[in-house]
Amino acid sequence: MNCELAHERIVTAAYGELPDEQTHELERHMTGCPECARDREELRAMKILADAHPVIEPPPNLVARSRLRLEEALDALPPKRWYERLTQKMMNNFASIQAAPVAACLLLVVGAGAGILGGYEFAQSRAAHAASLARTIAGPQPSPPTAEIASISSIVRQPNSEIVDVSYNQVVPQHMQGSLDDPKIRELLMLASENSASAGVRDDSVGLLAAECRAGHSCQAAGIRDALMVALRYDKNAGVRLKALEGLEPYVAEDLRVRDAVLEALLNDTDPRIRTQAVTLLEPVEADTSVRQVLHTVANSDQSPQIRTVSREVLSRVPEIQ
Repeated sequence: MNCELAHERIVTAAYGELPDEQTHELERHMTGCPECARDREELRAMKILADAHPVIEPPPNLVARSRLRLEEALDALPPKRWYERLTQKMMNNFASIQAAPVAACLLLVVGAGAGILGGYEFAQSRAAHAASLARTIAGPQPSPPTAEIASISSIVRQPNSEIVDVSYNQVVPQHMQGSLDDPKIRELLMLASENSASAGVRDDSVGLLAAECRAGHSCQAAGIRDALMVALRYDKNAGVRLKALEGLEPYVAEDLRVRDAVLEALLNDTDPRIRTQAVTLLEPVEADTSVRQVLHTVANSDQSPQIRTVSREVLSRVPEIQ
């Protein structure tokens, strides 16, 4: 891979749109190309800093004034002669007559095709999801579930044991018992962390998943780790987000996606406990360009004195990179 292609893929990867095989090729290229690696770090830092500042909509008065100025400018244009107006009108009518049947046909064909394709893909995805979930949950149970799971109703860990009782709802309430290492139990916990309407159930599931990650028990990126990042970014309960952040701690140094999620929490989370904990987790990787720039930004301009102080303390312990 040459550097020109690498630069294109760096941009695509920054927005999570690069396929896995191309991502691996890009990583191999950057292992031997410090220039491209530096460009990627700079782009990631710029993206994170840009996301920290919301897009400001123009005030209504500005829009109104702009329209008035545009209308005044149009009124100031010299009027066209009668034959110029007549010619323009004839050309517009002719173009409309020619384009109308073609445009209508194209819209009809495109709309029908998009509707058929979209309906087919939606039906296929729903069927695949239901089948996959049923296969995952189904096992040597007295009454194996076959329908799609609607929600998780409760999670109880037996004292001094690895056994977890998970109750979930289908057409009628169902129950499953198994070890935390059981793939079916893990699937239910991940489902509960994202879909449960109960904050208590989400708190229990994220707490168990985080404990598994901290203990180093098969916390793969495409599984429990992803569920914790989703909880950290989107859960409305601060306690759930804090547990998710703690579960991601062992992977901040090795996983760029986890590091980005922690940086987003530092910049955007509304709970000072989570932001303070995020600074603590980022300290071991302060040599990362994006981490360093975010810490400098927060230390200099954050509205919270506590966050500014904690960030400055981290930066003061590494004076050689400031």
